[in-house]
Amino acid sequence: MALAASALEDKTHSGPENKILILKSKHKLPQAGLDLKSKHKLPQAGLDKILIRGTNWIGDAVMTLPAIASVRAAYPRTHLAILAKPPVTDVYRLFSAADEIIPYEKKFDTPLGVFRLAHALKQKKFDAAILLQNAIEAAIIARAAGIRVRAGFSSDGRGILLTHAIRRTEAIFNTHQIDYYLEMVKALGCADVDRAMHLETYISPADAKNVLRQYLPEGDRNIIGIAPGATYGPAKRWLAERFAAAGDQLGRDLNAQVILFGGNDDRETAEQVRAHAQSNMINLAGRTSLGC
Repeated sequence: MALAASALEDKTHSGPENKILILKSKHKLPQAGLDLKSKHKLPQAGLDKILIRGTNWIGDAVMTLPAIASVRAAYPRTHLAILAKPPVTDVYRLFSAADEIIPYEKKFDTPLGVFRLAHALKQKKFDAAILLQNAIEAAIIARAAGIRVRAGFSSDGRGILLTHAIRRTEAIFNTHQIDYYLEMVKALGCADVDRAMHLETYISPADAKNVLRQYLPEGDRNIIGIAPGATYGPAKRWLAERFAAAGDQLGRDLNAQVILFGGNDDRETAEQVRAHAQSNMINLAGRTSLGC
């Protein structure tokens, strides 16, 4: 596994059935001026089912994990569901303590689809919705689903749709993304938890070896994973030849096989990296999921 994040420290612990990667931010939360307040805290009783609207991007979803852990710690016996778009659903399925993951499918990405989704959620009879996504759409869905307690930042003009609206301060815009979400749920009265992200994979070592054997018959080399894709293309993506050069260097230094990962939309980008590489990189973009 290859991870490059200057703002994060990592510690890896191995157990008999899984490996846990714990990421901790080096940035300290600036307390002065943060002052996030909600008019009302969430009720401690009577919330038997809580819906959390997750974020839309994988990186953002990882940053929300401490906030979700905070909600879980505050409501340990509550049925906790997360609504998110695939493949972000895999992040929450693997790394959160949610009881239910509800896919926000593409068929709901229309004005009519939004209300069809709200109707489906209404049947589940949620008592509260906590909106980690900032868009007004999330508040419209929660309101249309008849969820009586609706909490989140009063962003995108949606404050009137929320029963527990939190105004964003100047300080919250300048804090680490982990704290952006975590401080919001804490302002609602949720637990003050560790900011570390415990990224546990629930695949057993035996299953992992079986997956690897499909692509790496030798199976005795170190493995470096590179995900070169980006949703908005060149505006957010490093050049293919630079990914290739970095992968070649790491492969030589660590005697490792480089594997290129990504979704279906990233396959062409990964192939460009492979074409520029001097080593024999394996392109698995579009052929694996976050869970395998």
